[in-house]
Amino acid sequence: MIIAVDGPTASGKGTIAKALAQHFALPHLDTGLLYRAVGRQVALNGGNPDNEADALTACMFPDSLLADPELRSEETGGIASRVSVHPAVRQALYERQRQFATQPGGAVLDGRDIATVIAPEADVKLFVIASVAARAERRFLEMQRSGREVTLEAIAADLEARDLRDATRSAAPLVQAEGAIVLDTSLLSPKEAIARAIDFAQLQSGQTA
Repeated sequence: MIIAVDGPTASGKGTIAKALAQHFALPHLDTGLLYRAVGRQVALNGGNPDNEADALTACMFPDSLLADPELRSEETGGIASRVSVHPAVRQALYERQRQFATQPGGAVLDGRDIATVIAPEADVKLFVIASVAARAERRFLEMQRSGREVTLEAIAADLEARDLRDATRSAAPLVQAEGAIVLDTSLLSPKEAIARAIDFAQLQSGQTA
């Protein structure tokens, strides 16, 4: 069984995807981490994330970079959004994601184009959304816990900018896939969101609790 979980930054899709992977005993891939690694490598290379050649070179990042805590920073997230608009970058990472999705037994992948590009044949398609206000608050608290200094206003502005880039890019824009179930987590606790996601997944896949 392939489960695709798409949605914007801080919508809760990562938490939901991890919980679904645990519930259904499937491997999980946070595809956004791959783009963050590319963005981080661009920065380490001293390159320009808006330059496709620099971004493509950064796709050769070492696997060890995926464990770098800096990948979770707001700065790296912003760079990742910029490198992800390049078609060459998306193609370079496509095969890696596709192989993970089609492994024997299935998998859970979360990102922005899983159900539309990476695994359109997914058995379960969830499109996780939340208001900018709710997402900014979540990310603000997360940054506070990690000791990073950032304002709520700055986070909200960054999320809006990322949303615009993700929705308007020419290569694999963030859109709800045909047949995907929308899950709005704005007013839900993580536990409530996970419970609904499991119910939706069981409904779409034809499995029972």
